[in-house]
Amino acid sequence: MNPRTFITAALFTVSMTAALAQDKVVYHFDNSDTQATAGLRTLRNYLDTAPDTKIIAVALGDGVNFLMEGAKDKKNANIEYGPLISDLVARGVKFEVCELTMKAMNLKKEQFVLDAAFTPSGVVRIGQLQFREHYGYIKP
Repeated sequence: MNPRTFITAALFTVSMTAALAQDKVVYHFDNSDTQATAGLRTLRNYLDTAPDTKIIAVALGDGVNFLMEGAKDKKNANIEYGPLISDLVARGVKFEVCELTMKAMNLKKEQFVLDAAFTPSGVVRIGQLQFREHYGYIKP
């Protein structure tokens, strides 16, 4: 193998290893009242420390409530979640709402912040991210 080919292959291997080594985390929200404010703060702190981390926040059950348009912290009504979510989305965080929960709670996509995405099943999505895509798991 000529030296140039060897160096090119080595650089390619190093770059692929670096890409695969990117931190990936799934945040599991299932109770807005106890998790939303602290969870959003934790997401911000995580990105402040490790800004290249790929983060997906999956909300299901009562955890979808903080992603609804106009939602506020029940303990501190001065904290509106929409702007905090938008700031995190601008930093690369993806928020996904469980459609099974929506159906069970008779909710419509239009009731959620514009930054919300949707997934057919929150539990299945979390499992796929952990086991297929090797995401770390955090429950705030």
